[in-house]
Amino acid sequence: MDTGVELFERHRTHLTQVGYRITGSIADAEDAVQEAWLRLAALDEEARAAIRDDRAWLTKVVGRLCLDRLRSAAARREQYVGPWLPEPLVTTPESDGPLAAVVRDEGVRMAAMVVLERLTPPQRVALVLHEALELPYAQIGEVLGCPEATARQHAARARKIVADADPPPRVPPADLQAVLARFAEAMARADGPALLELLHPDAVWVTDSDGRSRAARRAVVGAEKVRRLLLGLLERYAGAIAVGWEPVLVNGDPGFRFPAYGEHEPAGVAVLAVRDGRIEGAYQVVNPEKLAHLPGRAAPCRPRRSPAR
Repeated sequence: MDTGVELFERHRTHLTQVGYRITGSIADAEDAVQEAWLRLAALDEEARAAIRDDRAWLTKVVGRLCLDRLRSAAARREQYVGPWLPEPLVTTPESDGPLAAVVRDEGVRMAAMVVLERLTPPQRVALVLHEALELPYAQIGEVLGCPEATARQHAARARKIVADADPPPRVPPADLQAVLARFAEAMARADGPALLELLHPDAVWVTDSDGRSRAARRAVVGAEKVRRLLLGLLERYAGAIAVGWEPVLVNGDPGFRFPAYGEHEPAGVAVLAVRDGRIEGAYQVVNPEKLAHLPGRAAPCRPRRSPAR
């Protein structure tokens, strides 16, 4: 049985996807994948020969490790200031590394990841492991440390929560790019009616800052409230927040990276979730700790003359 680097590379993307979907952290996912590989490599010949499916074995180990991380993170998240979003995975269309392969998975879209935050750790692990590998519930129960029937219940409840949440589906990149372009134009003009037309009636704007900026401490819900938020930001920063955007892929979907605005608005990334051609969800991460893995930093934008409304 292959114990070399080729085996690790063959399964690394899959395992990283599993770890990220469970923890919402690419660092935690990569640590769990590395630890799983070390545990496999440390097995003696007899134990190694007893493994019939390397992929399933490694997936279960990653699941256990990420369950521990998710449980230990619960207390830290209780102290978190404002909404908590998964760490954004930022790539470009030209990217061809392991991260670019990870974001091709429908399950790592930001809108889908946000829904997973509603699940308990056992529900989240049960759902991800069953979807990622169709593991039998008996084996999922081994990961969770519970009977098969309980593992089945965790997965069933998780599926219901996800179905009830009904996150916007992934739309063709060209369609999303068109909405992004219209949004950028409306912001550049500070065009309130155009923004309102672009926003779904149930639009939600979520900003993850951990209290490190003047961002809203709660999700802003409703098209009119989101419109007022955006126009208020344009007025406060004299239109500077409408410039300096860099197109990127965020968790596989077209989004943008933006520079810091003055002293109180740090740089960040954002991605939109679109339904029927309108923005239903907007997810913006400005917490520097969640952006530390991104290459380079954009220079701050200086406020300029306020645009006419």
